[in-house]
Amino acid sequence: MLSLDKVFNAQTVLKGIVRETGLVRAYGIAPECELYLKPENLQITGSFKVRGSAYKIAMLSDEEKAKGVIACSAGNHAQGVALAASKNGIKSLICLPDTAPISKVEATKGYGADVCLVEGCYDDAYKKALELKESEGYTFVHPFDDENVIAGQGTIALEVLNDLDNIDAIVVPIGGGGLISGIAYAVKKIKPSVKVYGVQVAGAPSMYNSINAGKIECLPSVHTIADGIAVKQPGENTFNLVKKYVDDIAIVSDDEVASAILALIEKQKMIAEGAGATSVAAVMFDKFGLKGKRVVSIVSGGNIDVTSLSRVIDRGLLNSGRSSSLLIELIDKPGQLKDISRIIADCGGNVTGVHYEKGNTESINGCYLRIEMETRDYNHVKLIVESLRKEGFKIV
Repeated sequence: MLSLDKVFNAQTVLKGIVRETGLVRAYGIAPECELYLKPENLQITGSFKVRGSAYKIAMLSDEEKAKGVIACSAGNHAQGVALAASKNGIKSLICLPDTAPISKVEATKGYGADVCLVEGCYDDAYKKALELKESEGYTFVHPFDDENVIAGQGTIALEVLNDLDNIDAIVVPIGGGGLISGIAYAVKKIKPSVKVYGVQVAGAPSMYNSINAGKIECLPSVHTIADGIAVKQPGENTFNLVKKYVDDIAIVSDDEVASAILALIEKQKMIAEGAGATSVAAVMFDKFGLKGKRVVSIVSGGNIDVTSLSRVIDRGLLNSGRSSSLLIELIDKPGQLKDISRIIADCGGNVTGVHYEKGNTESINGCYLRIEMETRDYNHVKLIVESLRKEGFKIV
């Protein structure tokens, strides 16, 4: 059974295995509240997952250790199991969805595990892992629906409560629910006045839907940049713990997550993956009404593929008005581009791309000019558009 004693025991067992990540005061991200970040993206393996998997493996019998362990994961749990198994001299096999970022697949192999790529998402990898568990006799290390794993994740709460007094709320990403279950259980047992809020993405709201329905529900599919929490169905243990101990759950969009990743890079010089940035996105976009409160956001991981990071940054720049595109209808004659460039430059914008397009315009001599720009924000874009219109240009 999950108990506070088990969470404290996990803290003792994990000393020397995991890194105690100190809270970081965040400025300029959510100015209306006092925001602190718990940077589990700086954890060994780049994610909190090593806590739960290492404690679970440490609690195995000698017979179970001899047979080896198997796990399934979108990537972060895989690395945690691989590292913990290697430290114990145990064989590990990890089933990953074939959509997992290459960086996570290679990192898992690097920590000493064998990898089995499975077509589909996390839930497909889960089914394959259970099949191999039965046929090969491995011990299955569940990524979230296991009391020892949940207790390991709960050690984060002990560190947060020890680091900071007078906390009003802790905001936690939710995938299958192991992280928030451990944190909420420990927090409510030690300091029940602290609110615990969960965050899911719009493309994978399995726990949100289940809690609202009053029963576990399975999503037909998931689609989000937050691959670490793209889970179709929460676990039984985690569902019951979330229902009992979590105060509220909110939904954020992929665009809000992208903006949070960009804000963490610019304001904190901190790299977070999509799942890790959901808790920051929820505070940034005021999902819980935390004005004037002392808040801790759990940045659960930082294992984002460089290619994905580039796309997310581009998306974040567009969403914040820092990058913009204008389509202008023109009469095709010399000097037009010169005038447009002058107006944009006078407004302080920077042209980064120009593309000439012929099309169905009102005039037979018409054309389109697509301008890519670097801008400060949406007000800056509005100023440029108004200035162009004032000089007679038609913005499509």
